[in-house]
Amino acid sequence: MAVQVTIYLNGADQWHHRPLHLEILNYLRKEGVYAATTLHAVAGFLGRHQVETEHLVDAGGKTPILIIFVDTDEHVNRVLPTLKEMALHRLIVRESVVLEQGNLD
Repeated sequence: MAVQVTIYLNGADQWHHRPLHLEILNYLRKEGVYAATTLHAVAGFLGRHQVETEHLVDAGGKTPILIIFVDTDEHVNRVLPTLKEMALHRLIVRESVVLEQGNLD
């Protein structure tokens, strides 16, 4: 069974003084996760905060960043505890998905 995880971050989030989204991607790659990507939103909100928009002058702003990755249930179970620690208090969504093309090998 394939599992897709989406992590909702804030562009200003950091892990050990580095951008959190890059640190999470590096962690996922190091752990051999099958596929992962980061999407930087042009507008959005997290929780009940106001809508934030991205402007060219707002580098490092507070717009949402999504990390989406896909792997087996077993592999997701292995990396999720560390991700919960890294993205403390951030929304993490996990769902079973059907692979229409490709495989996790």
